[in-house]
Amino acid sequence: MNAGPDEDAAERVTEAFRANPAGAEDAQELMLLLFHECSAMVAALGSGGTAPVKMQVFDNDGQEVPIDEADPPVRTAVRTLLAEVHGDSEAAKTHIEIALANAAPDEMVTLMVQALRWTIRLSAECLSRDLPVADWIRTALS
Repeated sequence: MNAGPDEDAAERVTEAFRANPAGAEDAQELMLLLFHECSAMVAALGSGGTAPVKMQVFDNDGQEVPIDEADPPVRTAVRTLLAEVHGDSEAAKTHIEIALANAAPDEMVTLMVQALRWTIRLSAECLSRDLPVADWIRTALS
């Protein structure tokens, strides 16, 4: 994900899913871990969680889209992150479980890429402000 365009990352994630089609449980755990870490970074960026969190979704033309009109994987990503930000890990888990049970394979790839993209961008922003980032993320991105 960090090495190139999103399309390349999506192809790599697709290959990983194809190589291990029974890995839905691993995918769920990885996404929950990523969203949990994103939540911690959002809290750090928002003055330790005291500043409000605002999530916006944009279409390909850069126009803001209401969350309910976003593509299903994007809706799931936003709702999962917001659940984590508000301390509701069970709701976050439920969003991921529902997505895994109902999403088409390409939607799962989009959800995973979104989690990876946010992890990279949030960690870069936290690092630039000298805010905490999990050691394993620092290591993965260096």
